[in-house]
Order: sequence, then structure tokens, then C-alpha cells
Amino acid sequence: MKNTINSRRTLLKSAGALAILPFTTFHNVHAYPNPIEHIQPDYNADFWQAIRTEYSMDRTMINLNNGGVSPSPKSVIESLHKAIDYANLAPARNLWQQLEPGVERVREGLADMFGTQVSEIAITRNASESLQNIQLGMSLSAGDEVLTTIYDYPRMITAWEQRVRRDNIVLKKIEIPMPLLDPMDAVNALEKAITKKTKVIHVSHIPFCTGQIMPIKAICEMAKKYSIECIVDGAHSFAHIPFKQQDLQCDYFATSLHKWLYAPIGTGMLYVKKEKISSIWPLMAAPTEMNDSIKKFEEIGTHQSALHNAISDALAFNERITVERKAERLRALNKRWIDKIKQDKRVSFSVNIDDDQQWCGIIVVMFKGFNHEKIGEYLMNTHRIISTPLKYANIDGLRITPNIYIGESEIDYFAQALLNILDGKVSGLTK
Repeated sequence: MKNTINSRRTLLKSAGALAILPFTTFHNVHAYPNPIEHIQPDYNADFWQAIRTEYSMDRTMINLNNGGVSPSPKSVIESLHKAIDYANLAPARNLWQQLEPGVERVREGLADMFGTQVSEIAITRNASESLQNIQLGMSLSAGDEVLTTIYDYPRMITAWEQRVRRDNIVLKKIEIPMPLLDPMDAVNALEKAITKKTKVIHVSHIPFCTGQIMPIKAICEMAKKYSIECIVDGAHSFAHIPFKQQDLQCDYFATSLHKWLYAPIGTGMLYVKKEKISSIWPLMAAPTEMNDSIKKFEEIGTHQSALHNAISDALAFNERITVERKAERLRALNKRWIDKIKQDKRVSFSVNIDDDQQWCGIIVVMFKGFNHEKIGEYLMNTHRIISTPLKYANIDGLRITPNIYIGESEIDYFAQALLNILDGKVSGLTK
């Protein structure tokens, strides 16, 4: 078998070989070696240093804004570029006959990672597309109520507000105490707002503006007592922290795979509980015979198969690391800078930093008396540190989202920049 693989790699070196190789052979061959395959599984400093070399980054900058979109490792980009080139050789054949069937292997991989049936997973372009399939495809009548929180994503709030205008439904945005010292406070706040007309609870697993890991299972179990459906926005949780669908008990789940899974930009996933598929109208029309098929949510017309096929490479990359180890690493990186500034009374956080099971890779830090927009500009212009000044709902702070390719020395450099600000060594940053 080993000789066969080597011969295939040799064959791929010739430019003409791409046109004759079947997709399954083409897609699984990578030019980049695996630099971590010989490292022992103790996940020490050498392991994470090797992970850093898996990413082609501009190392003159420190990217602490991985929440919106994350770079992909070399293996994913290599796969993507090869497949795009291959499709371009003969699109009518290679795109549809050779590359497109690869989506089924991707579906299997995502279903396995999320712990669901293959028939419940749709491949989409992002979390927004996934969620709006549900939001705009549910049958709701005038007066029906939807509960969400003030911390949920603006695009999703906009989708519900359009249904308010179009269908006269009622949208309630519930305020939940942040930091969330007791997770049940979130459950109780939502339950208190339920009436006989409440049909849906829509909540983020990890709100983009706080980083709080919400008690989703408790919320979904509470909702089931009232026969209320639950939509979970998992844009910031999937492949970020370890969990399966059974740990959530939600009816619908959506995520962007270009965030914490490190898949190509423009990839997403939608989960719909099997018995609910037929009741949801897809965003783009599908024929009657697809009413019960999860694939009706993929009816978007011609698209680049290379994008969704490279998700397989992202899944393989994450399998090598494991989500458990990734979450451990992300918490360690955040703790490293938090511990250096948390004693300052002017510093507060959007989460309970004393309970690290309530947060992971996303932290919003607030500096009393400072302008966070100015801090963000200073960090970028002076230190080339990318951060996210954020003002949303009642949160006004600086969102920090490191990732696994960030090193301890970069975190220390960032922490020192914050200490210099707090020590008054930088002028012009106060309100």
C-alpha cells in the first residue's frame, strides 16, 4: 500500500497527471509533510511550535482577532488550490463529475464530529446562511413570539426583524446578566419571558460579543417543557470547545467552518433534526421530492466544489490536534495575558474569569475610563497587534481571540503593551 501511495505522489508531480487522476486520489495527496507526526502526544511546547509552522502567516503582526475568520493551515490551502486548478482544466467534467461527489465524504466527517446522522447535516457557506434557512423557513403566524438575547448576532436579529415586518411575529430580546456568575441565570431569564405564544428560542452557544459559553442543554431542556423549538447559533463554538449534539439537545444548529475549524472562507454547516426537515422551507427553492432531504438547503446553484471539499482537510487537521487539546491551549493563552492585568481595579471582563469552564478562546476586556477604539488603533499602529474594539448591547470593550498558531512570546508582548497603557505610559487613550 505504501508503494502505491508513493507512486501516486510521483505521478502527481507531472502537470498532465491532474487531468487523468480520479478525484479521490487527487484530493487526498498533499505536498506538505506533517511536521507533528513524530511528536509524542504530551502536547508540549515543541508540539505547539510545530503547529505554528503549519500556518503561513505574516509574522510581523500578532493576530488576536480570530473570531470573525481564522486563517487555514497549509494543508487546507494546498488542497483548495489544487482542486480549483483541477476544476479549471475541464469544469463541466471535473467540477461536477469528479469534485462535487466529494461533498458526501465531507458530510460524513461533519456528522461524525457533531455526533449526528449524515441525513441531518447540510453543507452551507456560513452560519448566517444556515441560520436564515431556519429563521425565514419556519412557519410562524402573526403574534407568534421568538425569544433571543440582546447579545445575539446582529445579522440574525435583522433576519427576525424582517419577519416582524413581513409576518407580524413578535421578537423579544432578553437581557441576561454578564458576567454570568450562575449559568442558570440565563435559563431563568429566558423562561421568565415565555408566554403561551412563544414558539422559538434562538440563542448563541458562545455570543460573539462576550465569549460566554452559554448553558445550551439546560436552555433546550427547559424549552422542551413548553414545546418550544430551539435554534442554536454555534458560529463560535463548533471546533472551539468539545461537545456533540447530544450535549446540546437543540433542534437546529448552525456554524461557520472558517472560524474555529480552519476550513476555507465561505464554508458552513447546518444541522436540522431529521423529523423537522420537512417543515422548513429552504432559502432557495428546491423540488417537491426534496421536501424531506437535508440537501434541499444546499440548492444554491453553481458553486466551487473545492471550497467544501477542503473541509475534509480541516477535519483531519483538527483530528490530529483534538478539540479538547485545542480548548486547553486557547484557555492557557488567554490566561497568560489575563493574569498579568487582572489585579488592576480598572480592568473587568465580560465573563467570570474565575470559572474557566464558562469561557475559552474569546475574551472581552474592559478598561474603565479608556476609549477602546483608540486602544485598538494604538495596538495596531504601534505594535501591529490586531484586536477587536467592540461596542454592542451593554458591552464596550476590546475582544481578544488568539488561536493555536499564536506563541507565548506574542501573548507576553501583547500583555506588556496593555500594562504600558494601564501604567500611563501611553497618552491619548482615555475617554
